Amino acid sequence: MKNLFEPSTVQEVKTRVANLKPDSAAQWGTMTAAQAMAHCTGGFETAVGDSMPPRVLIGRLIGGIIKPMALKDDEPMRKNSPTAKSLVIDDERDLAKEKERLTGIIDRFAAGGPAVCTAHPHAFFGKMTPQEWAILMYKHLDHHLRQFGA
Repeated sequence: MKNLFEPSTVQEVKTRVANLKPDSAAQWGTMTAAQAMAHCTGGFETAVGDSMPPRVLIGRLIGGIIKPMALKDDEPMRKNSPTAKSLVIDDERDLAKEKERLTGIIDRFAAGGPAVCTAHPHAFFGKMTPQEWAILMYKHLDHHLRQFGA
C-alpha cells in the first residue's frame, strides 16, 4: 500500500504536484487547483501537529468503523468525500505559492518519518498510528491530484 514514508511515492506525488497548472480544471468539486493544494497542506499540518482540530461528533460515533475501510488498500478516496470545516479553503490562492508550501510540508513529513506524526487524534478517524497517517496523507493528496487530472 502506498504511503508517504516511501521515497518513490514522495517523488511521484511531488512530480504530480509540479504538473498542476493554474488552468487545471476540476473534474469534480468546487475548489481551484490552488485551493486544493492549500487544503492538502492543511491536512499535512494536522498530521504533523501544527494544527489540532477537535474531534467531530460523527467521527466519534463512526470514525473507528470507517478508518479500517478507508485505509485497507490502495483504492482511491471517493469523489466529493466530506471535508472537515477546518480544511475548507474558499479564498483565492496563488498556485505557485501553494505548490511550494505543499511540497515543503511533504518533504518535512517524509524526512521526519514516524517521529513527526502527531499523537493528537484525527478529527474524524480518531487515534492514528504514524503508518496510518502516511497512508492517509498519500490517499488524500492522490484524491486531489486526480481531481485536477494530475
